[in-house]
Amino acid sequence: MLNARSKLAQLGFSYIELVISVAILALLATAATPYLENTITRQKEMELHRNLREIRTGIDAYKKAYDEGRIIQIAGDSGYPKRLEDLIVGIPDDTDPQKKKMYFMRKIPADPMYQGVAEKPEDTWGKRSYDSDADNPREGADVFDVFSTSHEKGLNGIPYKLW
Repeated sequence: MLNARSKLAQLGFSYIELVISVAILALLATAATPYLENTITRQKEMELHRNLREIRTGIDAYKKAYDEGRIIQIAGDSGYPKRLEDLIVGIPDDTDPQKKKMYFMRKIPADPMYQGVAEKPEDTWGKRSYDSDADNPREGADVFDVFSTSHEKGLNGIPYKLW
């Protein structure tokens, strides 16, 4: 009987062993947290790059169609879309006899760095008109470019609104 009790006592962990194990796990979790935060930030930054590229490509395609005469040209007009929504709702092709619509994007992606609440993804972006300067972008009669409205800096030290 004595032999059976000593075997049972050897099967479990002591309280000290459990405390040391939990302390080691806590230390590892503390070391891993900044790495995970950087990983999440990197993913959001990659999404920001992708979304900016996609929107800017759509704006450039719209401008190219305007310059080619496929969109009705109005005197004094810059040739850029009036709203971001124009890239997805479609513009009639002026060179097509059936006036089929041209679509420049399927949907407007949201700014992944946007901190507020917005009803539509296009409301998450800052918009720069053709008439505004690069140092002080502001909205106007058209959408020449988009930028993030976040005031934070990226992992590279450059503010997101300057990307």
